[in-house]
Amino acid sequence: MRISSKMRDEFLANNVKAIKALALKMVHNANASHIGGSLSMVEIITVLYFEKMNIDPSNPKWPKRDRFLLSKGHCCSSLYACLSLKGYFSKEELMDYGKDGTRLLAHASHYVPGVELSTGSLGHALPVAVGMSLAAKRKAENWQTYVVVSDGELDEGSNWEAILFAGHHGLDNLTVIVDNNKIQSLGTKSEVLDLEPMDTKFQAFGWDVQRFDGHDIRKVRHALSHHKDKSKPRLLIADSIKGKGVDFMENNLAWHYKSPDRRQLKLALRQLGEIVDNA
Repeated sequence: MRISSKMRDEFLANNVKAIKALALKMVHNANASHIGGSLSMVEIITVLYFEKMNIDPSNPKWPKRDRFLLSKGHCCSSLYACLSLKGYFSKEELMDYGKDGTRLLAHASHYVPGVELSTGSLGHALPVAVGMSLAAKRKAENWQTYVVVSDGELDEGSNWEAILFAGHHGLDNLTVIVDNNKIQSLGTKSEVLDLEPMDTKFQAFGWDVQRFDGHDIRKVRHALSHHKDKSKPRLLIADSIKGKGVDFMENNLAWHYKSPDRRQLKLALRQLGEIVDNA
């Protein structure tokens, strides 16, 4: 039976809500941080994992799999939640996040099934992804490499070396998605180091560029399915909101660092549509 586009959008939207709720619970349970940046990228990773990427959760090291690297590895709570819902490991393990002895470290860890590279030291994942893409080209492999980077992370010079290299070598099997939530650890992007116009910078480096609303499921799906100039690496600028889905977290720098307390967690879950008791 063919699934309509509307049904597909609803399926993806439900997974977005589930991933956000799980990430909030994980961060609360571990008294951890970075929930704002975790919430801003959920639509992106949901479409990648539940629609776009060619992967097999029962065989995480399948040689023909598409590769995904979360360069902003400090926001791994939503990635872990996504992986568990996709079937890489049990949902129950998520509550071990950030605890002593767990493999679910508070920065993305390659010990977790489905995680290609340990990340969180910013500016490293994109260069590695470029190497992966070049290797696939030289071996005539068809798998794709996807990377989610933060806008603030693009302050790192190592990224721009990789961006120049990818454009020069025409790595059309590489897709970079910028979670452009415009807030980084010490202030807004425009205050700390303004990257705009981001579009023309990447175009000058030889990239195919699209810009879209990173919280609109249909626009995320469309962007990931359309590669206008297939001779170039692809940059997708997802304009997003830090803390998206929870009104008191949205566009609030404090939630780069804070952990929701019990009252805040309940309020956040209600806003996502979860039924929460009043105890």
